[in-house]
Parts: sequence; C-alpha cells; structure tokens
Amino acid sequence: MKPNVLLQYILPHRFLSRIVYWATRWEWTPWKNFLIREIVKRYDVDMSQAAQPDPFAYQHFNAFFTRKLKADARRADPDPDAIVSPADGRISQSGRIRDGRIFQAKGQEYTAAELLGDEAAAAPFRNGSFVTIYLSPRDYHRVHMPLEGELTGTTHVPGRIFSVAPFAVEAIPRVFARNERLVCHFQGAHGPFVSVMVGAILVSSVATVWDGLAIPPYASDIRRHDCRDRHVKLERFAEMARFNMGSTVILLLPEGYVLDDLQPQQQVIVGQRLGHWAGSATSNA
Repeated sequence: MKPNVLLQYILPHRFLSRIVYWATRWEWTPWKNFLIREIVKRYDVDMSQAAQPDPFAYQHFNAFFTRKLKADARRADPDPDAIVSPADGRISQSGRIRDGRIFQAKGQEYTAAELLGDEAAAAPFRNGSFVTIYLSPRDYHRVHMPLEGELTGTTHVPGRIFSVAPFAVEAIPRVFARNERLVCHFQGAHGPFVSVMVGAILVSSVATVWDGLAIPPYASDIRRHDCRDRHVKLERFAEMARFNMGSTVILLLPEGYVLDDLQPQQQVIVGQRLGHWAGSATSNA
C-alpha cells in the first residue's frame, strides 16, 4: 500500500477536520491572507469570475473558498429537459447503475443502497444513471440543482472522512459509501432524483440553502429528516448547497434519463448539459 493511501487509514480524520474547520474561519488578517495566497498560487484560482475578485477582501479563508460568482459567470443549458451539472469540477465517473451497483474506479464499485444508507430509497435508481463530480481546491464550491425539484428528505450518513482525490478513489474500496455524507432527496417532473454531498478530509463540512450548516456536527448514526411538509421547491440551476472545502457530489437519476458521452477527468461547470430526459416505459414518472 502506498504511503499516501496508508495515511488515509491512520490519520485522525475528525480531529483534523475540526482543527481545519476552526483555522479556515480565523479572521486574523495575516493568517487568512496566507492561506488564500497559497491556494490561489498553487491551484491557479481564477478570481475574475468571482463577485468579489479581490481574494484578500474576504472575511476569512472559508468565505473566499465558498465565494459567490458574478451573475453572468454561469448559465444553464436552455433545453428544459436537460440535466445540468450541479458543480464545477471534473467527472470522476458516470454511466448506468447496473442492478443497483455504481462504478467507482477500475476494480472498485459500491451499491446505491450503501451510498444512500437506505435499501428502499435506492430502489428507484436500481437501473438508472449516476454522475460523480470531483471538486478540486481551485473550483467554485457552491452546488446547484441539476433539475427542478421539491425536497422530500435528507439523510445524514456517518462515516470516515477519507480523501476523495483521484488517488484515493482508485485505491480505497467503496470510498464514497464510507465517507460522511448528506443525501438530499428530491421529487422532479419525471420521478425522484438524489444529490449526495460526500465529505472529505479537511473538512467534511456541508451547508444547505434550506437549513444552513448541516455537517458538522458529525453523526454517530444515520439521521433521516422528512422534508415534504416544508415545501422547499428549487428551480433547475438554483443554488442548493455548498462545500466548506473540497469534495464530491454524486447524482442518482431514475430510468428515463440519458447521459451524454461524459469522459473521466472531463472538466464541467455549473449549468453545463450532462444529459436529458428521454422517457421510458419503466420510468418513475
């Protein structure tokens, strides 16, 4: 086992994440500017599209990391039946869910039931489609709606906080189904769909537009929330959540949606077309 993979198993994930959570919100100017300067330089962050293009004008590092973009920086594909990318990042994998199993990387797969923490909730996606998008430190870290939908519930699934960088995805079995994550269930025009916000080491922190900070606190057992009586309806392309530090978002779609020819490591941006509704006699419409 390579040293960088071995470290993933022995590091105190939650302890380190708590430290980084605090450090990225420290407002001491020399500290936050040091962190921002390092990320901008190391990852060649494009600040020209940010609503506030001055990286040092942000209150703390996390405010910079979750920065808002200019209103015209991203646009949704005009086809109302198109699935649009929920995030800026790179395609990790995409394709068909085969008998409930999702492809992670060569030699690696996991089940939709494991990912969602619920066998019944996974049933509509047994032979549907999935898209896994990895957000690197240079990317815009707000997550948007791939389709119009009404929030029906959330599930906070406890777990480890392994890295979700490509090296870890290739080496750690079922990494997305093992990491702490927030599963967001929606009902759309053609059936249910799911956006899974997968946490990652340093920091596995997730906030939603309907509840604010959702992770941390970290969970010790599965926590389900029925949201149907809240009537949270979000338009396609609307902001739904954000990652406080980098991670991965996974979309699960029912039968009837057809993905475009998406390639591993392909760069995508919010609003870009990923596929479309084609209809199916076995769909959940």
